[in-house]
Amino acid sequence: MSERKYTVAVVGASGAVGARMIKMLEASSLPIKAVRLLASSRSAGNVLKYKNQDITVEETTEESFAGVDIALFSAGGSVSAKYAPHAVKAGAVVVDNTSHFRMNENVPLVVPEVNAAALKEHKGIIACPNCSTIQMMIALEPIRQAFGIERIIVSTYQAVSGAGARAIAETENQLREVLNDGVNPKDLVAEILPSAGDVRHYPIAFNALPQIDVFTDNDYTYEEMKMTNETKKIMSDEAIKVTATCVRIPVLSAHSESIYIETKEAAEIAAIKEVIKNFPGAVLEDNPAMQTYPQAVNAVGKKETFIGRIRKDLDVPNGVHMWVVSDNLLKGAAWNSVQIAETLHELDLVRKTETLVF
Repeated sequence: MSERKYTVAVVGASGAVGARMIKMLEASSLPIKAVRLLASSRSAGNVLKYKNQDITVEETTEESFAGVDIALFSAGGSVSAKYAPHAVKAGAVVVDNTSHFRMNENVPLVVPEVNAAALKEHKGIIACPNCSTIQMMIALEPIRQAFGIERIIVSTYQAVSGAGARAIAETENQLREVLNDGVNPKDLVAEILPSAGDVRHYPIAFNALPQIDVFTDNDYTYEEMKMTNETKKIMSDEAIKVTATCVRIPVLSAHSESIYIETKEAAEIAAIKEVIKNFPGAVLEDNPAMQTYPQAVNAVGKKETFIGRIRKDLDVPNGVHMWVVSDNLLKGAAWNSVQIAETLHELDLVRKTETLVF
């Protein structure tokens, strides 16, 4: 392992994920020499804390990455597209939390507990998967290793924090309007959800919206297609059958998922629970007799992924159902990014890339 100490840049430091990246870095095993906080011109000049030190946020420019060893990006796909290649050219390794590079064949898509070996092939940029994909991979990888998986059907129940700070504010305002002012949920004004970039918007308070991101030509949303395509890439298995229905619910933080799988080999529930219990990053919470199962409120602020309600399908011999919950801003974003940086250090893979392929 390298004995180097690193200068780490956080791009999007003023955002919800950026703030959590800073907290994760404070507690990280990564040997850090200095932290540089970058954001848009609107946030430049703000002062943020890192280990009780005041650090002034700088505007992200093409020249921001001189002397940076690791750059954590979480400021939107367009920012990553524009500035990540400049960071790599300056000698940094980029860990990108946006969707921009995920399906690029030159970019490893990594959940460290699942496919850390893919980091050895990096060419300067590593992508974090979608938050909902990450927690599903933690739950399913131990089962895939032990018994194989042929099919995955997932329905997500995703927190509004996945849509950003404005979506959180919209949700809180709508809930107050209904509870405090007696407004009928159908009469609420919506400007953000289900997707800020789409034509129509609907209230989320006391509602469930079966749309996350905009629709593609096949009538699945981009969020659903991300889960499908990213799963195949991470598991290195184009033959695996994956389909998703992604739903936004009025929970502020932590995504929940109902997952159905069909294993290649027959597996007893006790054996499935055992491999999950022993898998890094996974926490088994499964005792129906005591009403023990994962809950969003309990997952907030935790780095682990929680798995429970594991049971056999009543009609399909190799079918298994489960319930999976994780903090979408931590393991789904900030912690997975910092964890990748830690793994790069452990594998001595923080290196300058000589040939840019982006």
